[in-house]
Amino acid sequence: MNTTQSLQPQSLQPHALEPVQLTVTRDSIRTYAALTDDFNPLHLDPAFAATTAMGRPIAHGTMSLCLIWQCLLRNFGAQAFQDLEVDVRFVKPVYIDDVLTAGGEAAGDEAGSCSVWVRGPDGTDRIVGTVRRRPPLP
Repeated sequence: MNTTQSLQPQSLQPHALEPVQLTVTRDSIRTYAALTDDFNPLHLDPAFAATTAMGRPIAHGTMSLCLIWQCLLRNFGAQAFQDLEVDVRFVKPVYIDDVLTAGGEAAGDEAGSCSVWVRGPDGTDRIVGTVRRRPPLP
């Protein structure tokens, strides 16, 4: 199989994905803000963030989502990204000093489908969702 071919459905059905981790730091948030040109004060300004419902700066949601991409890359290789549909929900904010873990497992009996998640240090979900292999076009 060459790397331009899509994954076989069974290759998206491991029992559990090998997880990846990230420790969120003030510097990683600043670097991500510069990379994405997203300088929202909720992420960068402690005085501003203190006036919000979050009470303190939070990491960009998409920064946490990147962990799911890293997990998929580690487990399936780059070709996995050719035919994927991703459906996620952000359920809880991520704060400075959180240690995040992304992983997943086979999602029921649906061929080519995995549930995926990002969890905080307390084990609570920060992102939950499903990754599916897109059906081929007719």
